[in-house]
Amino acid sequence: MKLPGNMQNMMKQAQQMQERMQQEIALIKVEASAGGGMVSVKMDGQKSVLSVKIDPEVAGDVEMLQDLVVAACNEAAKKVDDETKQKMGGLLGGMGLPPGLF
Repeated sequence: MKLPGNMQNMMKQAQQMQERMQQEIALIKVEASAGGGMVSVKMDGQKSVLSVKIDPEVAGDVEMLQDLVVAACNEAAKKVDDETKQKMGGLLGGMGLPPGLF
């Protein structure tokens, strides 16, 4: 089934935009910390943890350390979400779509 020319162009543009968004998201790198910097986490745009740094001072208190790692990971994931929304907004803004559609 062949789509009308205009629709075919729109589908091609949508595919190109999706590829561009994936490339932009792949470039995202964030860092977040918890406990006043006692634990810090680096994360990429796919929310994969790239590294974790732990201050030796908290290494003895396992429960606190676990809580700080979770908090730092959650904060990093939130930063990835915020950056992704910002990048998507910039890319989709030129399309004239209503706000909040994506």
